[in-house]
Amino acid sequence: MAESALPTRHAEFRIGVYRSADGKEHVVLSLGELTGEPPLVRVHSECLTGDALFSQRCDCGAQLESALAQIAAEGRGAVLYLRQEGRGIGLGNKIRAYALQDRGADTVEANHQLGFPADAREYSLAVQLLRRLGLHRIRLMTNNPRKLDALRADGIEVVERVAVETGRNPHNEKYLAAKAAKLGHWLTLP
Repeated sequence: MAESALPTRHAEFRIGVYRSADGKEHVVLSLGELTGEPPLVRVHSECLTGDALFSQRCDCGAQLESALAQIAAEGRGAVLYLRQEGRGIGLGNKIRAYALQDRGADTVEANHQLGFPADAREYSLAVQLLRRLGLHRIRLMTNNPRKLDALRADGIEVVERVAVETGRNPHNEKYLAAKAAKLGHWLTLP
């Protein structure tokens, strides 16, 4: 839909906006030449509370910040910012899940209590965007085995998984523990 320069505190990225069939607008932030050796890529699902409001309940904003910094340090790479708020359940339901967590449920239990799967995200759009960028071989920045498997199943060769462990704090310890225990995320727990 649109493309421009986007100066950040890390580097001057290129920002491209793409509209999916459901009308949502997604973003690709890219830096440097992406051809040649597999670049660093972060497939990041929208998290308004973590990314924009600096919530300490999750590690999303810290992961996004770390990905941008690592890509800037390498001088090349991309962040695909997908509009899949709340692991795909939407902002309102995510805040409902927060309220259930306030009463003792973990992140997975809260989603189930609301009638949703633990993780409703899907990654076919990420694969489409990667192909549009000409990327078939990448170094994926993730702790999520499901994301890695989904990209590989759709033909993206992930030559390296780069851990993104950052943002741990007293407010998200239970959240991170549930992600590791119930969703299989590769996290080092204390």
